[in-house]
Amino acid sequence: MTPSEVITEVRRLIQDTKTTFRYSDAVLTGFVNQTIKRMVLLRPDLFTTIGDIPLTTSTVFQNCPAGAVRLVEIFNVKDGDAVVEVSRKTLNENYPNWVTEPPDVPINFMRHVRNPTNFFVYPAPIASTILVGEYVSSPVTFALNDTITLPDAYFTVLVDGTVFLAESIDNEHVNSGRAKLFQDSFVMTLGVGLQSRVITDTEEGGLDPRQVV
Repeated sequence: MTPSEVITEVRRLIQDTKTTFRYSDAVLTGFVNQTIKRMVLLRPDLFTTIGDIPLTTSTVFQNCPAGAVRLVEIFNVKDGDAVVEVSRKTLNENYPNWVTEPPDVPINFMRHVRNPTNFFVYPAPIASTILVGEYVSSPVTFALNDTITLPDAYFTVLVDGTVFLAESIDNEHVNSGRAKLFQDSFVMTLGVGLQSRVITDTEEGGLDPRQVV
């Protein structure tokens, strides 16, 4: 799936298929990229990356790699043991001196509830400590013929979002509700995809185990 393929379908829907186009490929490619960036906010789970997270030495306060949107999970110290998530509130209440302990290999991590790209580790890391974790990455800007790193199933979502942006420029389509029609389809389809995970990603399809026979 490429921006070019999305744009072909978008032109058909906005009736921009004549020899002289109303919107250039460059403009529509920009709309495709804007749509993808909107998808990051609505469905961050589609843009996760598993990779190395280098830590800052001797401080419990840490950051996700540059370009990250939010932390998803910390798995382990690279080439080492698992790192277990704990509650910072509980740790603060029961062991307030945890932030001043000497640096060592981290065994716990805690989320920063007010900043999704930051987190805490315990104890503070020694030099050159790297964690393996999962985080949401900001998408790159795709050129016309680049391969978009999303499943092909989201082709229609990209089309709907791009049509919405293209039609929003024209007051005629805003007033007629046509732009909103595609916006609603874009948002609703992404939401339905998230809801379906209850069926596919949980034991017994999301049913109460007592109801399963």
